[in-house]
Amino acid sequence: MSQRTVRSGIRTFEEYTRNTLALNIIPVIKKLSHLPIIADPSHGTGRADLVIPMSRAAVAVGADGLIVEVHPRPEKALVDGPQTLNFAQFEGLMKECKPIAQSLGRKM
Repeated sequence: MSQRTVRSGIRTFEEYTRNTLALNIIPVIKKLSHLPIIADPSHGTGRADLVIPMSRAAVAVGADGLIVEVHPRPEKALVDGPQTLNFAQFEGLMKECKPIAQSLGRKM
């Protein structure tokens, strides 16, 4: 599996999202490797409205970190605006993910 495939999700026939974020691979890699696993829900879905729920899910299945696109005005972003959170949304993401991490005995 190439780095791009892991980072950007899987291309499928489904058309609602740009890619499919394969969360099921996170616990598999954690079992087989000592390396930290970073999920990218921004590129993995291509949709800002899915970044927060997929981030919560990634933390819940064991991701060690997240890559999230953030811009003060996503509608003005030169690249990847549709998958980008604004600052308030990012703050909400952090508030929602923290209790999930804590419930699993992890820190954020």
